Amino acid sequence: MYEEAAFIAYYAHWSHDEIMALPHGERSRWCREFSKINSRLNDEPENVFDIS
Repeated sequence: MYEEAAFIAYYAHWSHDEIMALPHGERSRWCREFSKINSRLNDEPENVFDIS
């Protein structure tokens, strides 16, 4: 959860309270979306949070 929160805070500049108010699934979704954008911009693997 802390890694997701830090990731979202870094990319979206949302407050701690805003991030913590999100359900886990939604936080995870935002991380995936930010990761996709970041990967495209940096020509890196699509999802840094992919553990499969």
